[in-house]
Amino acid sequence: MKFGKEFKSQMVPEWEEAYMNYDDLKTLVKDIQDFNHKHKPQLTSQRTFYRTFSGLTKRFSNLGDSSKVSAGDGSGDGDIEDQVILITDVDNNHDHYETKFLMSPEEGSAAEYELLYFKRLDDEFNKVNKFYRNKVEDVMKEADLLNKQMDALIAFRIKVENPDGFVNWTVEMNELASGVAAAAASTTVSRTLRELLNSPDSPESPTSTSRYNKRPSNVSREGAMPRMDAIDENGHSDESGDDTVCDGTRARGPTNTTVTEMKEKKVCISRKPALLDVLNHVTIINTLETPRSTIKGMFTVNKNHEISFGRGNLRKVEDQLQRAFVVFYSELRLLKSYSFLNVLAFSKIMKKYDKIASRNASKSYMHMVDNSYIGSYDGVTRLMERVEATFIKHFTNANRRKGLRILRPAAKRERHRTTFSLGLFAGCALALLASIISVVRARNILRSSGSTLYMESLFPLYSLFGFIVLHMLMYAINVYAWRRYRVNYPFIFGSKQGTELGYREVFLISTVLATLALSIVLMNLDMQMDMHTKDFETLTELLPLMLLIFLVLILVCPFNIAYRTNRYFLLVCLFHCVCAPFYKVLLADFFLADQLTSQVEAFRSIKYYSCYYAGGGFISRDSSCKNSDLFKIFNFIIPSIPYACRVFQCLRRLFEEKNLVEGYNALKYFSTIVAVAIRTAYRLDPNSMIWFILALVSSVISAVVSTYWDIVMDWGLFQKDSKNRFLRDKLVVPQQSVYFVAIGLNILLRFAWLQTVFNFTPGFLHMQAMITIFACLEIIRRGIWNFFRLENEHLNNVGKYRAFKSVPLPFNYDEDDGDKDE
Repeated sequence: MKFGKEFKSQMVPEWEEAYMNYDDLKTLVKDIQDFNHKHKPQLTSQRTFYRTFSGLTKRFSNLGDSSKVSAGDGSGDGDIEDQVILITDVDNNHDHYETKFLMSPEEGSAAEYELLYFKRLDDEFNKVNKFYRNKVEDVMKEADLLNKQMDALIAFRIKVENPDGFVNWTVEMNELASGVAAAAASTTVSRTLRELLNSPDSPESPTSTSRYNKRPSNVSREGAMPRMDAIDENGHSDESGDDTVCDGTRARGPTNTTVTEMKEKKVCISRKPALLDVLNHVTIINTLETPRSTIKGMFTVNKNHEISFGRGNLRKVEDQLQRAFVVFYSELRLLKSYSFLNVLAFSKIMKKYDKIASRNASKSYMHMVDNSYIGSYDGVTRLMERVEATFIKHFTNANRRKGLRILRPAAKRERHRTTFSLGLFAGCALALLASIISVVRARNILRSSGSTLYMESLFPLYSLFGFIVLHMLMYAINVYAWRRYRVNYPFIFGSKQGTELGYREVFLISTVLATLALSIVLMNLDMQMDMHTKDFETLTELLPLMLLIFLVLILVCPFNIAYRTNRYFLLVCLFHCVCAPFYKVLLADFFLADQLTSQVEAFRSIKYYSCYYAGGGFISRDSSCKNSDLFKIFNFIIPSIPYACRVFQCLRRLFEEKNLVEGYNALKYFSTIVAVAIRTAYRLDPNSMIWFILALVSSVISAVVSTYWDIVMDWGLFQKDSKNRFLRDKLVVPQQSVYFVAIGLNILLRFAWLQTVFNFTPGFLHMQAMITIFACLEIIRRGIWNFFRLENEHLNNVGKYRAFKSVPLPFNYDEDDGDKDE
């Protein structure tokens, strides 16, 4: 793979604009190459050619050494006449660099192209360097915040283990002494190895083989490396300051003693560890994560902010901080990768320039890059090491392998058995579908006397599985398209790294379900038509119910089979949708609720399941339960449930974010509820002209409002002053025609539901089949909507360089008290 493609594949999608634009610089280098080919000088003789490049001329033989310049003051080792470029640090802060091209333009030379190349090169480098510096400052602030959280956690642990605040230090100091002995031995060995590796004389020294470990003279460690030292839970800190009593004598000061000295010293007993004072300035943050806590937060006037020291709260605090450390460590890893990839890209493009332009400027330019902030600052690496040490000690009980496995989750690997199983079940599903079509045509089932009864009683039962399979197929296509255009859907949904489903896995699940459903349909047709198996008519009717129960059991199965993590994630999101007002609304929650709004017919099928089997209609294939008053009431309630969930979600976000747009969105879904209710009433009395007019008007209003919201709000299209007419400035799909086709299909399919108002049905189709077809069209429309909705969300993250979700921290520090103490 060429470097340009590999470079792009390893980018953080949300930071893509902050990376060096390698393709643009490569195009400028190609322009220099094209110019040189067109204006290649004609050589008079072969002898002149060899003489010119013989190496005897001093100017050319020393070009490599003379072009080397200092990134700090721009001075070189040779005469300025021999230099190709001169690089200056404009503000003397390793933040903004300018390159001056020193070669005078000659006739037939590409000097103008080279000037443009170095100008763009400086712009790209200054952009990358500035972004890296800003991100480093951000992570250092986060590190300081995590330090405070860890101080509070350690104090919390001490308080839970020892409510009175007193510790038997005799046993603790003996354990500490043995721990220090082991740590000192390992530290001595690692320090010796590090000194050997960092020795300039060592052939394996990183300083002699790699330029990424250097640090400029003015980029110091001050304020850039927050303390992430592991603090002992017994009240001892790496930095002293606690008042201790040793045999009645008060001692204050550093305690950096060797193991032997520690054993010889008398045991000091702390009357009150100073670390516990942290608890006087913190409160546990209530994140309102449960319906109970939400209700208490809404109606409790005098909120109790006192910390409850219990093991249950301790586990919650530890879980929150563990998630925060994992996310923070991931950010450090990506930041380190960002630095390495960009420095490597500058090295590659400069080598390409030297080769094409016959210059030797890469050495001096890379000398500047190596001494810049992004090329030499190693604070991120050192902070990663301290985060690892802290996490391993406090969250995995000093189990390094387990700690690193949590901090560095393994990348998900594609398995051949998934592809094989996908092909197998896809072939089975197609074969079964062909068999069903053959049986229907051979036995002329559609024109038989029992076809109408079959369509009214059994067809709604099997159509439920068709809706689910089609929706999963559309989602699999979405996943493929998101990966194809680098839309970071796992981050947007908040999936745990390495557990997200790829398009192969989703295709596999849908084909397995299709195979099961089609097998039961074929069994039903065979048992129905075979004279020798008519005794199994009751069993035939129970087959759809058996399949539905089997799918529900698989969905809630607690064992680690059939993608348990994803099933749990789906159930949690589904539960949040049902309890919409009582949970903080995340994108995955309202995205799932939007999917449910396109499965109204599936909800009606589930309602029919309860009617058909609970009422005993399956015994005689009687679907008359549809005419009961209770069923008619549920006709109004069941289809409105997904829209009601979205209304409550919008109201919750309106209450939290104070964003009036969410209120308008709630009104949009409420208008849909009204339209669905009026259409249901019109179905019950199709001869009423009043219900017809109301159903038509409400459906048109709902379709117009929903279409506008889809295109403008959810997709972010039709922006004013956009460089892409009628679209938006940033598009992940290069072909603009795709967006206009999607807009046209969305409008057409939004208004397709008006067919239910006009009751238009071709003579060769049953009404139930017509309803199923339009329900499938709505699922297809939702699949199209999914891609562009997440594309818009991804581009919003890109615009804000938002590659990580904020993790709620357990403790809240009272800054006022802290200021008073200071």
